[in-house]
Amino acid sequence: MIWKRLRLTLEMIKFEHSVFALPFAFTGALLALRQGGIGFSAAAGKLLWICLAMVGARSAAMAFNRLVDAGIDSRNPRTKMRHLPAGLLSRGFTWSFVAVSCLLFFIAAGMLNRLCLQLAPAALALVFFYSFTKRFTAFSHLVLGFCLGVAPAAAWIAMRGTLDPRILWLTVAVTCWTAGFDIIYACQDYEFDGIEGLFSIPRLLGIPGALLAARGLHLVMVLCLLALVLTLHLGVLAVAGVALIVALLVYEHSLVKPHDLSRVDAAFFTMNGYVSVLFFLFWAADMFVWKPGL
Repeated sequence: MIWKRLRLTLEMIKFEHSVFALPFAFTGALLALRQGGIGFSAAAGKLLWICLAMVGARSAAMAFNRLVDAGIDSRNPRTKMRHLPAGLLSRGFTWSFVAVSCLLFFIAAGMLNRLCLQLAPAALALVFFYSFTKRFTAFSHLVLGFCLGVAPAAAWIAMRGTLDPRILWLTVAVTCWTAGFDIIYACQDYEFDGIEGLFSIPRLLGIPGALLAARGLHLVMVLCLLALVLTLHLGVLAVAGVALIVALLVYEHSLVKPHDLSRVDAAFFTMNGYVSVLFFLFWAADMFVWKPGL
């Protein structure tokens, strides 16, 4: 019985969507490794704990979000069949899952280094805070973006025990990327948000304006990635990775029109999964084959 509830919980939090954040965290970790001074075995151990910390934090945040939004989800035709509104999971079991996920996150942070453990409560507070933001600000998309954007900077800290300001270019890039595709996703709830009095960029700007804002955020993402390439002296494969991301984002935006949101899922889930994974593969390859002076 407990395994069935665990499976349902993983379905509810869309565990497979960890693919969105993990590749950027691993990129931050590899960029930190590129600076030298960390042995292979130590690096492998840290990468494992980074993965567990990311899984713990995201799982806790997603389950907490479903708990906070259960009432709203029950009134939204698009989400009323989610696990909590539909009665497939109890609130008690979901709270237990949040607690265990938080514990995993704190253990992983403690295994990385002292600074990670000290920052862990703030990181958890940030991802929990996001769940309330659509109740009072249209910029909740940027808060969500920042929740994912801290991942590469956190991975750098996990590897080196300090923060190099240069990695913040990647934090801004991931923040803008996430906020952009979340705005696209939020267009589906334009009418419902108005009825419920919820805040979003589509409600603030209208759907055409929201889609334009998403394009602008993705442009900023690309510029930040290019700035990081220059700042860290990366090579041709990293540039090729950015070019590929541009192509994927252009295609993503071509799937969604103000008068036709029928392909939002393809734009949101499929294309952004490709963006994160291919970005990591190109940049990881670049870091292994391109070794200029730092």
